[in-house]
Amino acid sequence: MSGPSAVTGDYATLGELILAAVDQIGDREAFVEVATGERMTFRELAERSVGLAAHLRSRGIGHGDVLAVCLPPSIHFAVACYAGALLGAIVTGVNTRLGPREVAAVFNRCQTAVVALDESFHLPDDHHPLIVTRAELLRLATPTPDLLTTWELPAAQQASDPAVIIWTSGTTGPAKGAWLDHANLAAAVQTAGDMTLAFDRRISGIPMAHAGFMAKLWEQWAMAITFVLTPNPWSAQVMLDVLSTERITVGGGVPTQWAKLLELPGVAKADFSALRICLAATAPAAPELIERMRQTLGAPVIVRYAMTESPSIAGTRTDDPAEVQYRSVGRPQDGVRIRLVDELGVEVPHGDVGRVRVSGPCVMRGYWNDPAMTAAAFDDEGWLVSGDLGYLDPEGNLVLVGRLGDMYIRGGYNVYPLEVENVLAEHPCVVTAAVIGVATPVIGEIGRAFIVASDPAHPPTLAELRTWVSDRLADYKRPDELVLQESLPLTAMGKVDKSALGV
Repeated sequence: MSGPSAVTGDYATLGELILAAVDQIGDREAFVEVATGERMTFRELAERSVGLAAHLRSRGIGHGDVLAVCLPPSIHFAVACYAGALLGAIVTGVNTRLGPREVAAVFNRCQTAVVALDESFHLPDDHHPLIVTRAELLRLATPTPDLLTTWELPAAQQASDPAVIIWTSGTTGPAKGAWLDHANLAAAVQTAGDMTLAFDRRISGIPMAHAGFMAKLWEQWAMAITFVLTPNPWSAQVMLDVLSTERITVGGGVPTQWAKLLELPGVAKADFSALRICLAATAPAAPELIERMRQTLGAPVIVRYAMTESPSIAGTRTDDPAEVQYRSVGRPQDGVRIRLVDELGVEVPHGDVGRVRVSGPCVMRGYWNDPAMTAAAFDDEGWLVSGDLGYLDPEGNLVLVGRLGDMYIRGGYNVYPLEVENVLAEHPCVVTAAVIGVATPVIGEIGRAFIVASDPAHPPTLAELRTWVSDRLADYKRPDELVLQESLPLTAMGKVDKSALGV
């Protein structure tokens, strides 16, 4: 269970928390950016954020407007997010690795008023929000201590106001933006359990546009969490060095990263004495990997189960026996309830496999500007309906057995095959395509594309198709393997039989 907050008091909104926290934890380190060597305290972070907020307010941006942050992981990404909170704006992060179609889908849905973007980021042609480039952000986000002490938050803002929109890909149709209000963000601290203690230092190599940061905005200030940002592209050697030199207490990473780190020759002599826990998240971790982590790093391993729509669901505890760590995702977090149901929505007996449904204070309020998708995401009693299948063991631990759909997780990123198949099918040398996820060591799963070529004598190469996909979608959605077929197996209903492809 998470301990007491570093910042005392009750606050309705993130902006209120930030202003109060400056007096209580202002001199503590908020960020370390390894690539640049920059370090920033919470006071400096607040001063820079309010400087940007003041400029945006002068340009007419305020309570209820959507601020999109289209920057690589950096301190500047965080400054833009917290500037939005001080304005009472709704903040959304956009992964800079997304392709043009995905970016267009996001902007079509969220109706952005202002965008903080890297100069290399291209907005859809038909969108014309106020733009703040990274260079301008650096100039505008200057320390403004006097302004910070007199800053006035929107009087009308409440805990139930939208705070963030976090984007998650769907198999079809436009992108879905799970939106959380300020109460959701505050609840994420209370449900964090062993993951969070006041004054933790966390290594962070994940895209900040994802829930791993966007859902933790309140937590960083309430618990005085220091984020140590590792460079992009990620390096196992850098991660190893940072864990030691920055005295990291929470060593988070996807299984792929941990596996590569443990292969380094210097890992046996590294100083991991500050490590309190290690987190394996976003993809299944093999039992042998968890065992190696515990033995080599000398810290308990925690396995977490969460999703963009509910940043806290279940997790193992530091004192759980090895078998629980290896085979399950633990028990529901504090305040979270899990229900397993059959195809009719009826709860299954304990131990039987069912579809996971979730209820709790962290569950999203809905999908942004999408009432139809929001209605489909919840059952009649208000439980969030997931696509995951699992069962509860005798101790109440959730054991996941698969997904209702055919999504696969490549190196920590969710990939939905239909989206990739549609892009592959547009290639002039492709008649039809099917993509499945295939288990592989270290990275978890890779994409295998089955292609029917328009000219079997001159089929497209894997390199050509990978380039074709990455020009249109995120690069991690490129297929890793190519299998040429004369035809694809079909079910009796005329649909591609992916079970036949997977054998």
